Amino acid sequence: MVVNAENLGYKEINEALRSGEKEYIVNGVLGQRFIAAGMANKDITVTGTPGNALGAYLNGAKVVVRGNAQDAVGDTMNSGKIIVHGNAGDTVGYAMRGGSIYIKGDAGYRAGIHMKAYKEKVPVMVIGGVAGSFLGEYQAGGVIIVLGLGADEKNIVGNFPCTGMHGGKMFLRSKCESITFPKQVTARAADKSDLKEIEKYISQYCKLFGADKKTVMDSPFTVVTPDSKNPYKQLYVAN
Repeated sequence: MVVNAENLGYKEINEALRSGEKEYIVNGVLGQRFIAAGMANKDITVTGTPGNALGAYLNGAKVVVRGNAQDAVGDTMNSGKIIVHGNAGDTVGYAMRGGSIYIKGDAGYRAGIHMKAYKEKVPVMVIGGVAGSFLGEYQAGGVIIVLGLGADEKNIVGNFPCTGMHGGKMFLRSKCESITFPKQVTARAADKSDLKEIEKYISQYCKLFGADKKTVMDSPFTVVTPDSKNPYKQLYVAN
């Protein structure tokens, strides 16, 4: 089903997406917020630039954006998949607790802030370009991968990555020699077992966006994890 969003607000768009069909194409999107919020069992393609909180509280739907997206993509999403064929704004995956987000290009500030995991739910975010400052701030679980494709590896992330990180893992396709990490985390060169852990996510990224998997994988990665003595752990994570 095709929805023409040119003269519609987000409420009308979402009402159309709940009309009973499974597959939708939403054309002419220009800044409408909350598209596909809370949706499950839908396959939605968006053309244009969706506004803030695309796929917020997503509960199993698949959302593909044929362009860029604004802030808070996948805010508190529970399950499903969001694929952005462009760049995304700030706070991508805010409090994300399940599902996956794949971004072809760059992400803004505070991507993955408060990302968390619970039992079988392990959220994953793959950023193909670079990420802004405060990447993974207060990360409590899940996996964040930044590939830095087409960028200088010295600038793969902005300032203050992993601030307050107390769970999960971050993988950066860089030696990270010029990046300053907080004392509460451990940053080390990824080994074969680390790369094996993320290979399926890299394969999915390359399949989605036409990147060369060998080129991506045959590069140094740095894996960042919280230190076991991290003082934030007891504040945010149940023992």
